[in-house]
This record gives sequence, C-alpha cells and structure tokens, in this order.
Amino acid sequence: MALKILSTGSFVPPLSLTNDELCGRIGIDSSDEWIVQRVGVQKRHISEDLFNWEMGTVASERALEQAGLTAKDIDFIVCATVSSEDSSPSTAAMIQQALGAECPAMDLHAACSGFIYTLETCAALLKMNYKRVLLVASERLSRIVDWKDRNTCVIFGDGAAALVLEEGDNYLASVLHSFGGDEVIKIPNYEGDRTFFKKDTPAPFIFMNGQETFKFAVGRMRTDIQEVLKRGEVEESDVSWVIPHQANIRIIDAARRRLKIDPERYVTNIDRFGNTSAASIPLALDELHRSGKLKRGDLLVFTAFGGGLSSAASLVRW
Repeated sequence: MALKILSTGSFVPPLSLTNDELCGRIGIDSSDEWIVQRVGVQKRHISEDLFNWEMGTVASERALEQAGLTAKDIDFIVCATVSSEDSSPSTAAMIQQALGAECPAMDLHAACSGFIYTLETCAALLKMNYKRVLLVASERLSRIVDWKDRNTCVIFGDGAAALVLEEGDNYLASVLHSFGGDEVIKIPNYEGDRTFFKKDTPAPFIFMNGQETFKFAVGRMRTDIQEVLKRGEVEESDVSWVIPHQANIRIIDAARRRLKIDPERYVTNIDRFGNTSAASIPLALDELHRSGKLKRGDLLVFTAFGGGLSSAASLVRW
C-alpha cells in the first residue's frame, strides 16, 4: 500500500485548564478526583481566539518545517475534523489558503475515527500519482461541547496535528468499520431557520451515552487490532507501539488487558490533552516522534472508535 510518513507536527492552544480550574470557571459540580477516576483527564487545552483552521495551519507549518518542504511542495490537503466553524469553505481549504498551497483540499468527517479514515484516503491519493499529501486533523471541540453537562464537557479538548505523506511501502494493513446510528453518540448541526421544518431537533452539542460508548470502544479496539495484525501478518508481540484514540484511559486499560501486547507499548497523553477527537492519535504520534523514542522499522498500530458509530485500525512501519 502506498504510504510513508515523512514528518509530523502538532499544535495546542496556550490556555490549559486543570480539572479544578475548569470546574470553577464554568461552575459545574464536579471534582478532579471524579474526572481523573472516570476518564483519566487532568487538564486540557481550550482555544480562546483561534479558529479550527488556524490551529490546523500551525500544525501543518510544523510538519512542513520538519520535512524541509514548503506548501508549494504539497499536492493535496485532506483534513479530518468534526468541528469546522463553517460547512463551506472546508477547514482544509482555509488551511490551504493560509499556507499558500496550490493544490486540491477537502475535509473528511468520520468523528474520532477520522484520522485513520483520512490516512486510508491519503494512501489512495498517493496511488493516484499525487506525490506528497498533507494530512491534517484539527478539532475545536470546545465550540460543540455543552458546558453545563458535566458528563461530557470535562472529557474534551482542542488541538491539531499534521503529517506529510509520500509514496512508500510502509502502510501495511488497515481495517475500517461503520455501524450507522445516532443512539450512542450524536453531534447535531445548528438547525438554522425553522420557517418550514416542523420537527423538534436537539441542541447542537455533543451527546454521548457513556456506558454504551465504553462497551463499543473496548470491543472494537481489541477486535480491530487483532484484525489489522492478522491482515498484516504481524504477531502481537512484534508491535512496537500502539497509539489509540485518547477517549478514556479506562477504555485503553480494558482493551490492553485483553491483548498480548506489552502494556508499556501503549502511548497515552489523555491526562494532558483530553479527548481531541480526530486529532488525538496524530498528536500523540508527533509527541512520540519528537521524543526520539521512535526507531526506523518500528511497527505502529493506530486504533480509533467513535461517532457513526465507527471504528478503525491501521498498521504502519515507521
């Protein structure tokens, strides 16, 4: 399969709020102990004055700088996001303009599985003779969180990450799944003018059935990892790093107890960033890359789950 990761970059807004600071600021009845035990989040970054596309632009600039490239070297931009400010233009198109790129640009919406879905799309684009593709995952979830709902608002954060991709043979296998329905996770759009439409519609904030989400995520994470390793003909013991979607530390812990991969090989940063939806995996990848821990030839497993309902996993050689 046609893909090689040339470079990575990420960005989070400067405002970082601990659990106690967040609870005090928005006036919800919760505590640091309750939030840490429930989801594993200790703090998160929230954008005060940057749009989604602006965060994605900074992450992209950092990825381009690491690769030694300019925006003119990019042949396609694909952005994974569930929190665009506008239906049109796309977040990718705004990033394209800000970077000064001269290439097609589009968004892909697959909620928290969006990064892996976009990685698959970029692999297809590279097979179609686009030489270099910029993958961006950017989320300003603070704009679609109900800050009065203590069950969801404490989970999420804002951030962005980007990868420069080129043709190669390092994309070993992937699995994508979709189980349509809105009973477990739903993010309604703003309804707008209701002159003609008569049905009641919910508020445009994240809704999540926590118990059902947990059961779905744990099952899919284990199954998808096993499936992608089987497709790539790789044993669990050979995996160098697992980078899961950072939704809930209890989900990650429950899934890794069901697998034979060394628990020390799981990358987590939910304690510092919260759930950043599509941006969470590439944000963690950029941290791992810049830490110097990644070695050429390492086998990486990305795994995600979220709205749609959707789930996905991919196996990549670094």
